[in-house]
Amino acid sequence: MVQPAQSPEPPEDHVIVLSGATGDLARRKLLPGLFHLARAGLMPQRYRIVGTAPAAEALTDQEFRAHARQAVAEFGRSRPEGPDWETFAAALSFGAADTGAADPLTAAVSAAEAALGGKPRRLFHLAVPPVAFTSMIDLLGATGLAAGGRVIVEKPFGTDLASARALNATIHRVFDESRVFRIDHFLGKEAVDNVLALRFANGLFEPLWNREHISHVQIDVPEHIDIQGRARFFEGTGTFRDMVVTHLFQLLGFVAMEPPVALEADALRDEQVKVFHSMRVLDPAHVVRGQYTGYRDEQGVDPASDTETFVALRVEIDNWRWAGVPFHLRTGKALAEGRHVVTLGLREPVLRMFPLDVRAAVDGRSNELVIDFDDPGSVTARLLMKEPGPSMQLAEADMVFNYGTSFAAQNSLEGYEHLLLEAMRGNQSLFTRSDGVERLWEVAAPLLDAPPPVDSYAPGSWGPGAIEALVAPYRWHLPERRAASS
Repeated sequence: MVQPAQSPEPPEDHVIVLSGATGDLARRKLLPGLFHLARAGLMPQRYRIVGTAPAAEALTDQEFRAHARQAVAEFGRSRPEGPDWETFAAALSFGAADTGAADPLTAAVSAAEAALGGKPRRLFHLAVPPVAFTSMIDLLGATGLAAGGRVIVEKPFGTDLASARALNATIHRVFDESRVFRIDHFLGKEAVDNVLALRFANGLFEPLWNREHISHVQIDVPEHIDIQGRARFFEGTGTFRDMVVTHLFQLLGFVAMEPPVALEADALRDEQVKVFHSMRVLDPAHVVRGQYTGYRDEQGVDPASDTETFVALRVEIDNWRWAGVPFHLRTGKALAEGRHVVTLGLREPVLRMFPLDVRAAVDGRSNELVIDFDDPGSVTARLLMKEPGPSMQLAEADMVFNYGTSFAAQNSLEGYEHLLLEAMRGNQSLFTRSDGVERLWEVAAPLLDAPPPVDSYAPGSWGPGAIEALVAPYRWHLPERRAASS
């Protein structure tokens, strides 16, 4: 077991303002995540957390602490009890805010800063629906609360190029880009950092990470759950806007980037944006949209809805490293499994020296590097080896690195926890930049303008049958061998 590294210095003293503090995201992720950071000794030495919501949802300080306790008990990894919880709960307060009526919030922030003393930093997390972004940003600017502060903005970052530009313009009226943190919890996963370590810290892999040795790349994020009653959100968004632009394209940027000059925010994001600018605009002929059977029966869904609950697409990158290498992306609701997997297919060597029957037994799933982003994650090299015995018989074998058995579990942070910590530190490495967001909507424009019709698929399947032709002559990594044979 690898021993834990020394803990880094904690962030500066902070007042963290959670907009949407009574909402689902704060309940499921933010409040439990902040408490876990506190228990792990990763919060600032002195901090206060101010919850805010419209006056119609206002809570007293005690009610907010009770709300947080229930959230941590239901969704947290640590029980809300003992001295750790008492210290955390004492740091919580609440101040309601509406447009033109933000006095309770400003008073709560002032009281929190006075309790800390000195000059604590302010961090605003906008865990609010997209329709509320503009009014909340304007409120922070009008009240002066935004001065010197940083802001975390939740996805989606617009729904097309025009709306993304308008949203960025609204944000930049109040916060310059150096203080904006567009959050995508996928990029907070340990496995994203491990892509950088795997490539750039190991001489075995970086020389192979190009079109000479890699034939194709797959980014596969199926979800087992359906829309879970979120018809109002989903009908106005769809899977492509919800998942591909904000999640899968971001992973593609990390997998495909050139070596940065340093592991620093500007250098990393420069290389990621270069990948986005090298992407060809999407060809709707290389996109499969699907809708699971029964979606139109969901309450709140148009009986004639053409909204996709599934999408698979081929992306091409026009640069020296990746020219001619297809990137196949797939994600959707109500699929066979919930997974987060990147597969790099290595070009197979000539197998002519092996007997024909031996070659025929190989099913094409060897010569792969598989990065599993599920917490805690793993990296698998799929090889062909000789089976023990008197004859030359090839067999597929896996060489696996597993986070869960290789490192102490208490060292790990969930995606939101990691990103909240980095935002407090002011490190933008894992957050999306405005020009990158706008370029991705440019890439997406042909699909948004002329989407192909949706194909139906059965819940619990891997999507519409047309996806096999999309990926040919390769095959989808998922389902895996074990699933295919069971």
